[in-house]
Amino acid sequence: MSTIEIPSTDVIGVDTLRHMLAEDPMVRILDVRTGGEYETAHIPGAYNVPLDTLSEHAGDLAGVEHPVVPVCQSGGRATQAHGTLHGAGKEGLHILEGGMLAWRSAGGDVVEQSARWPMDRQVRLVAGSLVLAGLIASIAVPKAKWLAGGVGGGLFYAAASNTCAMGDLLAKLPYNRTDPCDIAGVLDQLRSAA
Repeated sequence: MSTIEIPSTDVIGVDTLRHMLAEDPMVRILDVRTGGEYETAHIPGAYNVPLDTLSEHAGDLAGVEHPVVPVCQSGGRATQAHGTLHGAGKEGLHILEGGMLAWRSAGGDVVEQSARWPMDRQVRLVAGSLVLAGLIASIAVPKAKWLAGGVGGGLFYAAASNTCAMGDLLAKLPYNRTDPCDIAGVLDQLRSAA
């Protein structure tokens, strides 16, 4: 199990991000959620670079001169993005503690485009459904209880490793897909002056 060590100075709260955005229009917010999640709601001015795309283009993104704040739903994917970008040589990185959940709870402005469920909610629905199905099926087929146990083990591992295989699989569903990220266009915009 690998964990990414993030310096405490790189983790910022909503008030700090608001202050940074007000003081420096060159701060760039990278929303590393899926395109579907981004379309549901995102911070105004954020650029959508899903985590898998970010990983493929980390070197290019690390070359962006401006301060960068990766954001996701609750912080897990942003932490992974921070580690990837830092590993590629990016300095001036910060993570919004609590992600979009914290931003919305603090009354931060959001752009809303569609009504898709956030990935964490989709994972809870699928995991809960599988556990319930395994328990009900175990009445007739006792070995079906292992389905519930397997899902529980997977959720435990997801929490301990700060990864989510189920979320990665759900992100590939057509429901969560949007037009692919135009990374060349995003890079041009990230590098341009405010």
